[in-house]
Amino acid sequence: MNMETIAPTHKQEDRKTLVRRISRDSSQRVRLIVQWLFVALNGWLGIQFLLWVRYCERGGFALSVPRPAGAEGWLPIAGFMNTKYLLLTGHVPEIHPAAMVLFIAFVLMSLLIKKAFCSWLCPVGTFSEQLWKLGRHVFGRNLYPPKWVDIPLRGLKYLLLGFFVFVIGAMSAEAIRDFMSTPYGLVADVKMLNFFRDIGQTAAIVIGLLVLVSMLIQNFWCRYLCPYGALFGIASLLSPVKIRRDAEACIDCGKCARACPSSLAVDQLVQIRSVECTACMACVASCPAEGALQFSLVPRKASIPAERWRRRALSPVAVAAVIVFLFLGVVVAAKATGHWQTNLPKEMYIDLVSHAREASHPGLE
Repeated sequence: MNMETIAPTHKQEDRKTLVRRISRDSSQRVRLIVQWLFVALNGWLGIQFLLWVRYCERGGFALSVPRPAGAEGWLPIAGFMNTKYLLLTGHVPEIHPAAMVLFIAFVLMSLLIKKAFCSWLCPVGTFSEQLWKLGRHVFGRNLYPPKWVDIPLRGLKYLLLGFFVFVIGAMSAEAIRDFMSTPYGLVADVKMLNFFRDIGQTAAIVIGLLVLVSMLIQNFWCRYLCPYGALFGIASLLSPVKIRRDAEACIDCGKCARACPSSLAVDQLVQIRSVECTACMACVASCPAEGALQFSLVPRKASIPAERWRRRALSPVAVAAVIVFLFLGVVVAAKATGHWQTNLPKEMYIDLVSHAREASHPGLE
């Protein structure tokens, strides 16, 4: 699904003159701040969720904390199912509504500013990025699979997405409601936590291998296996902003292509429309030429002068502002309208959470 606009093919004999950028690019610093703030938010939600689970497991005789609905952001399949339920019935589901709210927020984010969720917000994406950077430091380099291997492997995440779309697409609104109302559906978030609390040897080995491979190959999970990212990539095709290159200002140094974690040929294109672009702006940050590369609104006319689309460029702060506004705005709206929390009696949660772990480990107290 790479639909890039190819630059003119004529080659210039003379070396282009470099007009150096006046200001220092701040995109990677701003993105790093947003990434780790979101990691911290997820860490805080995770601690609160664990304390709430322990409270329920001990029958209410422990530190009492409210259940953080934001933890449902780790239930993308539930969010997908509930979004379909909303579209079919026009009613917000009562079970795991926050999963749906966050799912919709991240899709809207992709529609507006490409796959920015993956490179700016997703904790898995953040750790994946740190792993390949660590691998480059430890091993001296990262591995780059040849195209005949890389391209088919990229298709795996779309196959996984297709599987989930097929399964959920076949479910009626009643089937979705009934599934969410089962003991498993009611505490799907607890089941997910228990998977990591009581992880088996096989799962630990698989995760260890993923960590090792992620150190060797840039963004291995995101690049080849994440169906969530595949969905956002498809949605990003409708985004009004793209990475754009001014062929006249460009000095053909190739730094942008080498900096791109998705291995896109930024230096050979006028406009990046690829579903693999995550709006990380690493290519823009690496460009030494003034006005050669911008993350900007796409003009309606392809022949628009370069100086005009440069004025449409989004600064890193503007991108961060859109992300924060969308995320907080959707969450605040959901809370204000009463569509954020799953409202189950405390006694029911205590019973369900207790049995959620006992079902897998009968000896646990």
